[in-house]
Amino acid sequence: MSETIEQKCISKGVKLTDQRRIIAQVMSKSSDHPDVDELYNRVSKIDPKISIATVYRTVKLFEESGILTKHEFKGGKARYEELNEGHHDHLIDVKSGEIIEFVDNEIEMLQQKVAEKYGYTLVDHKLELYGVKKK
Repeated sequence: MSETIEQKCISKGVKLTDQRRIIAQVMSKSSDHPDVDELYNRVSKIDPKISIATVYRTVKLFEESGILTKHEFKGGKARYEELNEGHHDHLIDVKSGEIIEFVDNEIEMLQQKVAEKYGYTLVDHKLELYGVKKK
């Protein structure tokens, strides 16, 4: 089983106040890529005393600590997900905002081939596909 955000905070020496702990727990349970407003709505149902400023500061702290990663998908607010070792790409529905994570070995090999063709060793990449669901 992979580490929760709470456990990552502890192992990285990030102090967990009660409010940060709630934010970490809610973020760990998120299967989507919430923006700060969505995250705030979820945590305020658990503890209405948590301010949106606290959520912003906590997300920034978690990002700076290498616990969360920030995505700035085109046309929308910054979204966050837990930083994991495994690589994946994103398919974003431009109408609904749904984000699908995927790994495709053919795409990975093609990216390597393109880099080699131009005399490069690929060290990193980010792939975001934008589309609308077929009817």
